[in-house]
Amino acid sequence: MTPKIISVDDHVLEPGDLWTSRLPARFAAAAPVLQRVRGRFGTGPRGAWEQTDDGGWADVWHFDGKQAAILPGFAAAGKDQNWLGAHWDPMLYDDIRPGCFEQSARLADMDANHTEASLAFPTFPRFCGQTFHECADRELGLACIRVYNDWMIDEWCGGAGHGRLIPLTLIPLWDPELAAAEVRRCAAKGSYAVAFSENPTRLRLPSIHTGHWDPLFAACEESGTVVNLHIGSSSTFPVTSPDAPRAVSLALTYQGAAHAFCDWLTSGLLERFATLKVALSEGQVGWMPYLLERLDQVWNERPVYGNVENLITRPPSSYLADRLYGCVYDDVAGLLQRDVIGIRQIMFEVDYPHGDSTWPHSLAVLEKTVAQAGLSDEETWLLARGNAIRCYGLERFGLTDGRDIDGPESAAGHLDEGVAVR
Repeated sequence: MTPKIISVDDHVLEPGDLWTSRLPARFAAAAPVLQRVRGRFGTGPRGAWEQTDDGGWADVWHFDGKQAAILPGFAAAGKDQNWLGAHWDPMLYDDIRPGCFEQSARLADMDANHTEASLAFPTFPRFCGQTFHECADRELGLACIRVYNDWMIDEWCGGAGHGRLIPLTLIPLWDPELAAAEVRRCAAKGSYAVAFSENPTRLRLPSIHTGHWDPLFAACEESGTVVNLHIGSSSTFPVTSPDAPRAVSLALTYQGAAHAFCDWLTSGLLERFATLKVALSEGQVGWMPYLLERLDQVWNERPVYGNVENLITRPPSSYLADRLYGCVYDDVAGLLQRDVIGIRQIMFEVDYPHGDSTWPHSLAVLEKTVAQAGLSDEETWLLARGNAIRCYGLERFGLTDGRDIDGPESAAGHLDEGVAVR
């Protein structure tokens, strides 16, 4: 029997009173609030929301002088994807599947999908908390982050959700020391996963190459907290041209993960923080083998030209094993190349309730993918859940099959001498 899935990338839509009911009184007037207004989305791959008197009714977040409507593709569970594509219309919470925002309904949807546990990214705050980073009032932004994190740990992942809904929390991106403190605070409450940007430079923040983020990464390493880089967490979406079909952008969504992959393997961070783990959420892995080969070619043949001679002491590919994880929801091409990547570096995700989600057919998708890629029973277990247990330390939540998740060295361990030595 196919093992129960542990999904390392899902999403939650926040309840409408999350901040209005929990922020300190002094922030009450400025709290994010959900209001029902009329409006529409513009044209293009990701048309902007605009409020109009003749538009459809929508539940829209109002905060810091801005509005954020729910993208149809972000609340797509239970809806026909082709219909959504033809009707990119405003949405009400009344029209959204309750599993998107209610704990009990989410657990029921997981039960119906052969899924034991799930880690969820936010929606209104955006993938790594950019909404609060952009807030001019830093005290308000930090308060909103802490409210979200406490709700995520204590309520969304508490009670009946404990051990099944795995907390992932946010940080104040504008201050690495504050970010480190929030990581430690959340770890003390039982959260060991944090969202970070795939490319902070796109958020007008220092890159990971600067040393600016060292306090944050030190706190993550110290507390056993995994750094999660979701595609789109750089607030960019791949668009080749304004009139290109949406299919082009959907095919290119992996690009942010590929950029982050190269950054992290050449930055020296995985050498300086020797136990830090990073997950490339929703990035797929089929592109990894070529980049491993190319990075090693540069390191071996022209390290000075590549500006890496003083950053890392081994081929970039040798830092992959047990450190940098890819996350897939199918990706037969990537799994066929698992001996280059290392099967222990690939985790499975459902992506509920987004448009790319395999829910409620994730078991069938997993079994078909496994069959097409020719995975053994052991490899299937590692993909479906074993790698997630190892990466996130899910024994801390009681998630273990009593199996040897350490086992032999990852297949990527053979890359110590590089994949492209000539």
